[in-house]
Amino acid sequence: MKNKLILVVAVLVAGLAFLMNWRYLHNEREKLGLFAEQVKVIVPKRDLPSMTVLTIDDLALRDEFKSAVGKNAFYEDDLDAVLGKRLMFPVRRGDILLWSQVDMPRKITGGLSHVVEKGKRAVSLSIAGAPAVSGLVQPRDKVDIMGTFTFSSPTNSKVVESVTLTLMQNVSVLATGSQIAGQASASTAGQQSGYSTVTFEVTPREAELLVFAQQTRGQLYLSLRNPEDIYYETELPSVNFDYIERVLKDLNEQRQKELHNTTK
Repeated sequence: MKNKLILVVAVLVAGLAFLMNWRYLHNEREKLGLFAEQVKVIVPKRDLPSMTVLTIDDLALRDEFKSAVGKNAFYEDDLDAVLGKRLMFPVRRGDILLWSQVDMPRKITGGLSHVVEKGKRAVSLSIAGAPAVSGLVQPRDKVDIMGTFTFSSPTNSKVVESVTLTLMQNVSVLATGSQIAGQASASTAGQQSGYSTVTFEVTPREAELLVFAQQTRGQLYLSLRNPEDIYYETELPSVNFDYIERVLKDLNEQRQKELHNTTK
């Protein structure tokens, strides 16, 4: 009788172990299936500049694992919606097309995080009034960021010097005040002349530089760019009073020559 009881217990334990093992394997298969599930996403067939109006000839579909695709991507079902829309930023051939890159109503709402591209950061700085081009800078604009800083002269600690320089060029504006790119509403559209902060999309290193620059007894200013102007100035100087005295005459003469050439 005792042996039979031991046998029954052993069978029950073995059955329970088998059931637990089966459930574990079943759950693991479901996880693997989830990660292996593929979806079709929209990708550019070639490098496309900003302001491109998207056509069917510009786009293709590609299979990607669902677990590797974020909610900000365009899927196969979005193809009709994206055709005829304009790119806000340049895109590279084969990269997954994102909602944050196209000028169209946002698919994702509720904050700024989904607007920020992977690998970039959103950083907000106190820039208002005239430094923000009289409040005319808006989300999706491209700007250059300049700074004016005051510090002690390296040769005479009792003398204070000021210098102005361009910190970054062609920077994307994600938000002005609480108005986010692609999420503007009628209630906020009329309030933007009074915003006190501007949010930019930058790399982590650029974010550190900008935050440090604003905290170093300086004032940041914006200069607004044409959205199609991607030219990068490579020889911009640091401007102080000595520099102005040296080049002011030449700068004005050059301006007069350019004006004369444009009026011909």
